[in-house]
Amino acid sequence: MDLALAIPLFLLEIVWVVLDAVYGRGLEVWAAQGEQARIDAADLAFMDRLQVLQIVVVVLAVLAAVFRARWTAIAHLLVALLLGGALAGEHRDGEKSHSAPGCVRYSANC
Repeated sequence: MDLALAIPLFLLEIVWVVLDAVYGRGLEVWAAQGEQARIDAADLAFMDRLQVLQIVVVVLAVLAAVFRARWTAIAHLLVALLLGGALAGEHRDGEKSHSAPGCVRYSANC
């Protein structure tokens, strides 16, 4: 029974993230037509939604562990790790896009 619940939940969470990236963030960036302020707002909103989903997934993993649903807990922890990697990548891309070109870290012009 545990595995029958773990697999659909894992797939649902992954599909949720992919659809949010494509339709939530992707279409907003496309509609921005190069306006950097709207693109930044779409990126921040996407990161916020990923953080909320990560918190929900971790809470579900804890609940699954409490009820001894081993495979469900493992599936949720895998999704939480994937979301953490996605958040780290989004954060790194955001920092790269806003840094001055050729900027030295300790220089006065940065």
